[in-house]
Amino acid sequence: MKRLAVGSPMTPKYIEWLGRRVNDNIPVPSQGDNQLAGKHARVVPSELEVIRQDFERKNSEFEKKIEQIEDEKMNLKLDIDVQKLETEKV
Repeated sequence: MKRLAVGSPMTPKYIEWLGRRVNDNIPVPSQGDNQLAGKHARVVPSELEVIRQDFERKNSEFEKKIEQIEDEKMNLKLDIDVQKLETEKV
């Protein structure tokens, strides 16, 4: 024969235990897992970091182009000076 429980199954001791209880369904990494995660973790740059890197790359390319143009300008200026000297000699 089955017994019928009368009253609340929530005793003060049970309520205290329930409040301290940890949800066992949530995985918690152990100390060993933390070290492994650090070895295999991949750093994903933020959108701002990607934009900054792209800006620096383009800026570097522009600086190189500016140097090339300045060199060409200097060479053209030298060519013009040489031509002036040649025409003055004649």
